Amino acid sequence: MWSVLLMGLAGILIGGGISFRQQHKALWTQVAFYVLAGMSLLAAYLLTLPAG
Repeated sequence: MWSVLLMGLAGILIGGGISFRQQHKALWTQVAFYVLAGMSLLAAYLLTLPAG
């Protein structure tokens, strides 16, 4: 359940990064959105691993 929500959050963050790119905003905002999206996908993957 949480992994699905985190993957959805990553999609929203990637969309935000693309939107900032199209608006020609500061590069650090785009990078921050992409990094947060990557961290969200990593967390979603780690939640799918078996415990212990």
